Amino acid sequence: MYDVIVIGGGPAGMTAALYAQRNGKQALVIEKNGFGGQITHSPKVENYPGTYSMSGNEFADKTLDQILRQGAEIEFENVISVRSEADKKIVTTEEGSTFEGKTVIIATGVKHRMLGLPGEEELVGDGISFCAVCDGDFYAGQTVCVAGGGNSALQEAILLADKCREVIMLQDLPTFTGEEKLQEVLFARDNVRSYTGVKIEELLVDGGTFKGVRISGEAGEETIACDGLFVAIGLIPENDAFKELADLNVYGYFDADERCLTKTPGVFAAGDCRSKNVRQLTTAVADGAQAALAACRYINEM
Repeated sequence: MYDVIVIGGGPAGMTAALYAQRNGKQALVIEKNGFGGQITHSPKVENYPGTYSMSGNEFADKTLDQILRQGAEIEFENVISVRSEADKKIVTTEEGSTFEGKTVIIATGVKHRMLGLPGEEELVGDGISFCAVCDGDFYAGQTVCVAGGGNSALQEAILLADKCREVIMLQDLPTFTGEEKLQEVLFARDNVRSYTGVKIEELLVDGGTFKGVRISGEAGEETIACDGLFVAIGLIPENDAFKELADLNVYGYFDADERCLTKTPGVFAAGDCRSKNVRQLTTAVADGAQAALAACRYINEM
């Protein structure tokens, strides 16, 4: 039986495993795809304390090596259920495996809602971005488009407008749905223009380099040249498999605060999958540490 089973190998999950191992607890990390999570989409990370610059993949590789050196175990499988029985948790995977642990930390993260266009995946991190805080500096003095019209898209665009030559908003609905105050702040900028009721039909690429988008609307089709596209049309948490153990809010995120506690003793939620205002690399690793220490305290008091 493991002391701590971590579901998810992103920054929060790997940090949880690190802190568990450092506290003398045996951790297992179960990841269904690849270690690192969303940060691996970032070609440069320049806002992580103590590190001038690194790629998201570098962070993932180094952190994975670190937890393995500390003795953590890993499995590449897809967890489909967790049930609590007496003093243990039973984790079942799609592949048919069963693991037992004294505690479980759910760190399943989120995935960005994509446009669903051909070539989109290949351009992530090389023309397509999701985070102005992370990647906005790479487009300083250039032209970018922002897909979306809610609060997230407006906030991203405000940050980009401070750095970029021009920000072009592309909203598929007839109006922007974000807060009026955010709209006032954004559209007061001279370097911001917008389209509503338009759909992005195609990503334009020349020689492997992103060059712009083709949009369509009531006025017909139009080609917009730009250096980057920030997609801000929502995040998708994948928490339904665990809703019996941890309450979800109306958006599908775990209803847990900074203590990372859930309604089930011995089950914790960490990282982007839980309800929070800021989703950054630093907040994810902070959650991982908090959840692991809470799990260690729980085990010590059993």
